Amino acid sequence: MPKLTRRTLLAAASLPWTAGAEAALAAPEALARSAQESADRRILAGSWDERRIAEVLIPAAQWPPFPRYAQRGPWQALPADLRETTMRNAQRLLGKAWNSLPATLELEYSRNGNRSRYEAESFGRRKRLRDLVLAECIEGQGRYLDDILNGVWLLCEETWWGVPAHLNLQKAGTGLPDVEEPVVDLFAAETGSLLAWTWWLLGEQLAKLSPLAPKRMRVEIERRILAPCRERVDFWWMGLDPQHRREVNNWNPWINSNWLTCALLMEPEERRPAVVHKILRSLDSFLDSYHDDGGCDEGPGYWNRAGASLLDCLELLRAATRGKIDVYSNPLVKEIGRYIYRVHIAGAWYINFADAPAKVSLSAATTYVYGQRIGDPKLTAQGAFSLALRDRGDVEESMGRDLRTLFLAEEMRDADSRPPLVGEAWLGGVQVLAARRQEGSVQGLYLAAQGGHNGESHNHNDVGNFIVYADGQPAIIDLGPETYSAKTFSAQRYEIWTMRSAYHNCPLINGVEQSAGREFTARDVAYRPTPAGPELQMDIAAAYPPQARVQKWERRWLLDRGKNTITLEDRWALQGRGRIELVLMTVAEPAASPGMVSLKNRALIEHDPAWKAVIEPIDVSDARLRDSWGNRVWRVRLTQPDAPERGKSTLLISQIS
Repeated sequence: MPKLTRRTLLAAASLPWTAGAEAALAAPEALARSAQESADRRILAGSWDERRIAEVLIPAAQWPPFPRYAQRGPWQALPADLRETTMRNAQRLLGKAWNSLPATLELEYSRNGNRSRYEAESFGRRKRLRDLVLAECIEGQGRYLDDILNGVWLLCEETWWGVPAHLNLQKAGTGLPDVEEPVVDLFAAETGSLLAWTWWLLGEQLAKLSPLAPKRMRVEIERRILAPCRERVDFWWMGLDPQHRREVNNWNPWINSNWLTCALLMEPEERRPAVVHKILRSLDSFLDSYHDDGGCDEGPGYWNRAGASLLDCLELLRAATRGKIDVYSNPLVKEIGRYIYRVHIAGAWYINFADAPAKVSLSAATTYVYGQRIGDPKLTAQGAFSLALRDRGDVEESMGRDLRTLFLAEEMRDADSRPPLVGEAWLGGVQVLAARRQEGSVQGLYLAAQGGHNGESHNHNDVGNFIVYADGQPAIIDLGPETYSAKTFSAQRYEIWTMRSAYHNCPLINGVEQSAGREFTARDVAYRPTPAGPELQMDIAAAYPPQARVQKWERRWLLDRGKNTITLEDRWALQGRGRIELVLMTVAEPAASPGMVSLKNRALIEHDPAWKAVIEPIDVSDARLRDSWGNRVWRVRLTQPDAPERGKSTLLISQIS
């Protein structure tokens, strides 16, 4: 019988429901096979070689992904409020000067670590062009064309379409872009796609102003996107370089969706099959990085550009082959979509472990279509609900999604928009439990807890972290990330306070925090359904370096649905007596009394009176954190300065009615 390895057990645990854990004990041989095969699934390229792709690809001239400018009927039939809002937004931009992107602004990232100012100006250019293009397509009178031409020409004149924080892709490193080495990052690809859609929608109209305008767009997309992606395999996000393989993340489907757009619209017919096949191979690298449960270790904020960007790719492939390339029946593809409603808490609140904000503006139409394709009404409802949360005129952050939203908005408004509010989900691959008191309702307590390791994509040092919501409002929180800077993805990442375990709901042991790296991990992770509610247990001692002097630290959570309480039990074994602090982060103002901490209007935390509660207010100055938490959060430290070598703590969390 094959050895039951940790990888095998993780593969078993990654099955989303309780039956997966039972199967792990019942059929270890099958799980061993599953674990080995999952490393190279080849879901796309394994079934579609260049020859087969060439047989099913629709010629670019015959492919109608969306109505073009000359097809006035569909544009005029869009919902009146969307038409009016889109044109009103663009009308404010008519005739205004375009902003500047000086070299010194681009150098700010290498000089002082600020990436926000350049990105705000660069992204502003692109949003303005999208607004103008959509308004012209809707109105159809030509009055936006001069401004569109100016925007197109300006983007074509930029040295590089990406952002300074990603210039480490070029051999010259960060600073200014090297014109002799076009490299493809997220936003170079996004810009290529924006110009490709603009060319496809309005190329004939721009050619009337000057035939050199659409020609220039094609030249720049070829030089900056198509040629580098065709000719190179060493962009890490591709996952194709045999010499320097590394795990891919959201960059892979995000960039591939834009590269695929450019390729399908602009590559010569004889090159399209080979390019599409290369993209399929790259997307397989992304799919192979996932556990079978579809859990996104980057968090739900990145699902918009991980799972949802996978949908963007699959929709392009399906449309460009009249449904021939269609892998929506694949179990992993289905689970990647379902992940997003399994981590939804209430309203705009999502489980925000890793680099995810607590409030997520979900890509609504993408989510809705994902649900349609995999036949999951819960996912379509999550998409329709997400659209209802947003402003009526709010559109997506990229042109392909803008178009999908505009042409699906009316259908989505008529669809069931009640979010599923899943009662319980166990994502064993990423070791995340999500559970609420009652399925379909935000009333009562909600618990999310995690194990995992500290080498995940967009990692925070947070093994054993958890969050609690009461009636859909945050009580015990995960802060999420600050605004990105040069430190965020550097060796100084864990100097940022929001990345450290000391500011997550984790123990401080002998004054020592958790360390970064895959080896700092949870062990003996066990999820169990009980008659009272879900229980999760793990040993988090291995997440701490030797200086913590901890041999064992078992955490166990139990959500008791009948009592509407959450119990957190910690049992430890130290190397001698030591100092222990249990950290709780909250956005609800805390007040302490012997044996009790009250979180204003949210929750009551009962603890052993031997523990002293220390309350620290923290003023929030970062704009990104303020979007979720306002101007202040608090850190509560339950401290025992002379804890026994072996001991136990129990916290009982109940709701304040």
